[in-house]
Amino acid sequence: IPGYGDSPSAETVVTAQGRVAFLDHVLQKLGMQRPILISPSMSGRFALPFLLVQGDRLSGFVPIAPVGTKDYTAEQYRRVQTPTLILYGDRDTGLAPQALQNLQHLPEHQVVVLPGAGHACYLDKPEDFHRALLGFLRRLK
Repeated sequence: IPGYGDSPSAETVVTAQGRVAFLDHVLQKLGMQRPILISPSMSGRFALPFLLVQGDRLSGFVPIAPVGTKDYTAEQYRRVQTPTLILYGDRDTGLAPQALQNLQHLPEHQVVVLPGAGHACYLDKPEDFHRALLGFLRRLK
């Protein structure tokens, strides 16, 4: 993600519109049509505005305690019709509860909490994570 880790900073992703355009560009370059967008932690800054503006282009959305959920209103979330699996570890007591409080307004959502897992629940409990993810994928049209 531009501006995170060892990647160079990018002025084009300073705004939510710029982050939507960036993610749109990546999906187009990869030739992806109706992908499932998995969004752990910091990637929420990119995934959430994309979901709210272009969620109809996604087959599904899997937020994993993403940042930025409080930047949007309950009404904005209610307009999204993308099937969503809200996933987090029960030991993530910082970001996960806030994310759930906001994301629960998505009308087409289900919640899976991984016992004994922290913020990076996919690393802490990979088998449980994959079981939940695959179950969600099987239910998509």
